[in-house]
Amino acid sequence: MAIILNIETATTNCSVSVAKDGKMLALKEFNSASFSHAEQLHIFIEEVLQNASLSITDINAIAVSKGPGSYTGLRIGVSAAKGLCFSLDIPLISVATLSSLAHQTKPKKNEAVVAVLDARRMEVYSAVFTNDFNQIKETEAKIIDETSYSDVLSAYSKVHFVGSGAEKIKNTIQATNTVYILDAVPSAKEMCALSFVKFKNLELEDVAYFEPYYLKDFVLQKPKQKK
Repeated sequence: MAIILNIETATTNCSVSVAKDGKMLALKEFNSASFSHAEQLHIFIEEVLQNASLSITDINAIAVSKGPGSYTGLRIGVSAAKGLCFSLDIPLISVATLSSLAHQTKPKKNEAVVAVLDARRMEVYSAVFTNDFNQIKETEAKIIDETSYSDVLSAYSKVHFVGSGAEKIKNTIQATNTVYILDAVPSAKEMCALSFVKFKNLELEDVAYFEPYYLKDFVLQKPKQKK
């Protein structure tokens, strides 16, 4: 038996779940552009454990969404996960953010899924999956133009674009074999089954050295000088 606490803070959605053998017992999440993860995360952890009638010492592992995504959001989630792993002496599991996002779709045979998170300007963080969620294109920061994903669109009968970056694609490319899920955000709900598989397979992280997958270097925006 494995009880795993799942933490998702890679985007605007602060999301926490707890699962037993991959089956979700409780979920708490709040999606807000204010990015109030630092204030909400530990409260959410306490609430999901209480709702599942568990204590923190019942947890066998912590799973965290590893990115790509918001630099600050990822730091908050990973720091909390590592702190809990150290204090409880339990393993750390990382789940790829775009993989769990892709699992919000239900593609059929000969269909593909493109999970996309909004980045700067016309850029997205992108990963492409088959209908059984095998990743067939590496995660990348991709600039969207009229030819984007033309190879995927020609190879599959239907392509599901899911995530905050999907609107840029919808407004740019011309294709008829597409489905757009514009309001989807990564959630700890989909992490439940994914983290359990990794736990069973002993795909664990080194708690001391694990870092989020930022994909791009963090760029500090300098405030404009007052005239």
